[in-house]
Amino acid sequence: MTAKNFVNFHVLMSHSPSCLNRDDMNLQKTAQFGGVTRVRISSQSLKRAMRKSAYYEAQWGATSVRTRQLGRLQQALIQALGDRFSPELISQALTWISGKEGITEATEADAVAPWSVAEVAYFCEQIQAGKRDGMDVKKLQKVIEKDAQPFRTAMSQALDIALSGRMATSGLMTHLPMDGALAVAHVLTTHAVEPQDVDWFTAVDDLVQDAGEVGAGHLNTQQFSAGVFYRYASLNLKLLQVNLGLLATMHSPETAESRQKALVMAGHVLHLLATVVPTAKQQSFAAHNPADGVLVSLGDQPISLANAFEKPVPRDRQGGYLEPSMQRLTEYWGRVNAFYGLEEQAVAAAVQPVVTPASMTWLPNLPAVEQWLVQDGRG
Repeated sequence: MTAKNFVNFHVLMSHSPSCLNRDDMNLQKTAQFGGVTRVRISSQSLKRAMRKSAYYEAQWGATSVRTRQLGRLQQALIQALGDRFSPELISQALTWISGKEGITEATEADAVAPWSVAEVAYFCEQIQAGKRDGMDVKKLQKVIEKDAQPFRTAMSQALDIALSGRMATSGLMTHLPMDGALAVAHVLTTHAVEPQDVDWFTAVDDLVQDAGEVGAGHLNTQQFSAGVFYRYASLNLKLLQVNLGLLATMHSPETAESRQKALVMAGHVLHLLATVVPTAKQQSFAAHNPADGVLVSLGDQPISLANAFEKPVPRDRQGGYLEPSMQRLTEYWGRVNAFYGLEEQAVAAAVQPVVTPASMTWLPNLPAVEQWLVQDGRG
């Protein structure tokens, strides 16, 4: 059987009262879906929470630096690499990558982009080697543009770039674009949430109170709600291998070793999707709720199951949306796969077990699902 290239992650997470993602008006982000209002968490918010999490750092170390402030970035790079390269060489490498000549404290890139310390170090090394060999800098640039694999290997030491990609508008980066291997959807509640609740809160000024005066030192309002949220993401395993520098191009045959490395990372991505929660207003609401259920499949294409919830999930008779949402998710997966003949390999696990299609394997817990994925759908 041909190895499946896409991992589809489906996660259900029930959040207690919270306000995890807000817009410019300080209101909860929402979306209309199925003709009703759902609470929404943007994909940007979720991805940032994942790459800034303690779990991410423990597995892969520091993330890339996302900025358009090239002057500040240059100073940070000099601080990080100054024991290996001269400030002039670091500045030359950054100029080369960014396409911005004469970088000063006020220099900005054309857009916010992720930057990896490892990739700048790689260019410093290449410039040094080129100078030793008497190679012209422009010729060296063309050599790297032609063979991007070593550059990708250096850049991918910040794994978030390999997962999310990088858009480039100037400099050498325009010749070495990177499409993200991980696609992440905006998170939506499986049911209608309207109207959202509003917390009218005050802060007491102790010194005013001690003086015998009445009234609060501060008062304001904050929107919040609770609900069951559906998270979906899709990981292109072969593109991840290319982005990591394990394969030269998408046409290169994957090796057992390169695929295994991608699958190990896929297991970690699942853990992040199932456990990481955006930090907004958490000191006020403490909605530290991990996933209540996951469904993971290996398939030949990305498949979102969001339409399982196009018709809002009703509360069950005892109250609650979680169990009916998990049941709806597994049933819809079975119908979609049967309708299209997809032949996905799928497993599911949840805090509260539900009835699953015969073609889906039920596993006891999240570690078992992670292990199934790392083992390429075996075991």
